[in-house]
Amino acid sequence: MSAVRSPSTPPPQIAPEQIRYAEWLRWSGWFGLALLIVASLLYVAGILPPHVPVGELPHVWRMPSRDLAATIGGHGQWEWVVLLHKGDMLALLGIAVLSGCSALPLLAVTGIYLRRGDRLFAALCLLQVAVLVLAASGVVSVGH
Repeated sequence: MSAVRSPSTPPPQIAPEQIRYAEWLRWSGWFGLALLIVASLLYVAGILPPHVPVGELPHVWRMPSRDLAATIGGHGQWEWVVLLHKGDMLALLGIAVLSGCSALPLLAVTGIYLRRGDRLFAALCLLQVAVLVLAASGVVSVGH
């Protein structure tokens, strides 16, 4: 069976919520990646002061997480946000954006579902965003 469409076959229709989700995910992903790259370059180049000097990275990467936290100041959960003026901590913001970049597209498609009367899909989107926010907040944790 061939995957090639005949010239008379119309292209498949893509649902508006799929297009909106894909666009928002594409832009949030590129934003997070750009932020991560720029912040990492600012850190490695020494333009922004580091919280952990680049030369110490090989040493601290071998440490257990408790020892690492004690060595670099014990910043846990969301305390790193107050250190965003440091290059290495700004790079963490890029990672955070990338890890949560599906939340904004889910919120963006929720309106489409509500206008169409698909309350179940809208509720599922909001529930997934709530799970992401709870997981990121550190309120709910497993095994730590």
